[in-house]
Amino acid sequence: MKNIILIGFMGVGKGSVAREVVKNSRYVAIDTDDLIESMENRKIKKIFEQEGEAYFRELEKNISVWLEKSVKNTLISTGGGFYKVKNLKKIGTVVFLDSPFEEIFKRIEDHPNAKSKLKKRPLLSNLSEAKKLYDMRRPEYLALADIVIDVTNKSVQECTKELLKKVAKNA
Repeated sequence: MKNIILIGFMGVGKGSVAREVVKNSRYVAIDTDDLIESMENRKIKKIFEQEGEAYFRELEKNISVWLEKSVKNTLISTGGGFYKVKNLKKIGTVVFLDSPFEEIFKRIEDHPNAKSKLKKRPLLSNLSEAKKLYDMRRPEYLALADIVIDVTNKSVQECTKELLKKVAKNA
């Protein structure tokens, strides 16, 4: 069993899919954003406000080195920009969760906890800027992916089943 690394735009469902994979396989899961918040003892939003993006990206780089050296047989859910770490492919099989921008935003809006989810993602308060970022990142995600899962109009269970099947084939 090799590590699985989930990449994709914020709100695409990486955390939800990770939780479902853990329920339906022998994988354990970790989340890079959660690791950073624990290390820093503060929320990512605060890290960005107080230290800036460059500092946060350095934390991601440090986490990526640790993941490569120390973590095996794990599903790794990442923040939206984590895919830029240089050693991503050395950490494990890269799985891109893909969906059109409008669908991602609709999924967040339709969530029972939508207000909290949007607050956690201040970038989505400016939709035109968020869409530009999505348009820039999507081809980069596709270029890095070993496996692509289109999550549009699929349940978390359907996405998980497809992911586990494709990872087994790719092993």
